[in-house]
Amino acid sequence: MKITNPIFWKTTGLLATMLIRNWMGFIDFKAAFYDPEIDPAFQNKKLRFILLFWHEYILCPLSIRRHSDVTMMLSRHDDAEIVGQIAKLSGMRCIRGSSFHGGTAAVKQILETPMSLQNIIAFTPDGPRGPRRKLAVGPIFLASKLQMPIVLLGVGYDRPWRIQSWDKFAIPRPFSRGRFILSQQISVPTNLDKSELELFRQKFETQLNHITEEAENWATSGEPLLGESLICPGPKCSLMYYGYSQPVVTRKQHNSTTESAEH
Repeated sequence: MKITNPIFWKTTGLLATMLIRNWMGFIDFKAAFYDPEIDPAFQNKKLRFILLFWHEYILCPLSIRRHSDVTMMLSRHDDAEIVGQIAKLSGMRCIRGSSFHGGTAAVKQILETPMSLQNIIAFTPDGPRGPRRKLAVGPIFLASKLQMPIVLLGVGYDRPWRIQSWDKFAIPRPFSRGRFILSQQISVPTNLDKSELELFRQKFETQLNHITEEAENWATSGEPLLGESLICPGPKCSLMYYGYSQPVVTRKQHNSTTESAEH
């Protein structure tokens, strides 16, 4: 039965947001950046890119990058309604559209969205129904059309609980390690044809899987990683961000898993 009562969704969203914030507050988060200046937490920077991460790890950006300049692209499915409420209560904007697996309606909606909402557009490119960790072509088309670079977010938890859903949704254990790795910006050529879009889709899928596995292995091992830094919720220009001020060594010294897809 489809629930249309807005009070139900708002109440559920509020309770879920409070639960997530408290639950994720028990996680030991650290991050590593290929380019720390593209962290969405920096509100004073004019950032513009498409952020991709797998659906199973959506709790991470919703909880530790709240009140950042991010617009979440969500499907029109009922199960995305609760995510939309959580995102709004976390200070993010939302665009609702159809799945990239079923047409171009969502892409068209973003193309018609004011530029003020096109700063950082976040996608779970295997959502809302899967297959798991299979990247849809929509974000690649959009990056080519709008000439926005793509940034990949790899997330990992130490031995998380997994829900028996299509994406094996990950819930971190209390007091466990959470790790994420943010790639550098990757440019996408303009006016890609159908075969070129598929080639880039495959490349980005491979790269996102690689950086996700790197974050998962980092979280499991507990070993230090080049460029790691402590990470806390909220934008870095506000009082909500209470992280530590320290020099950040980027991960560009290592062989990047996110070299420009143009090569």
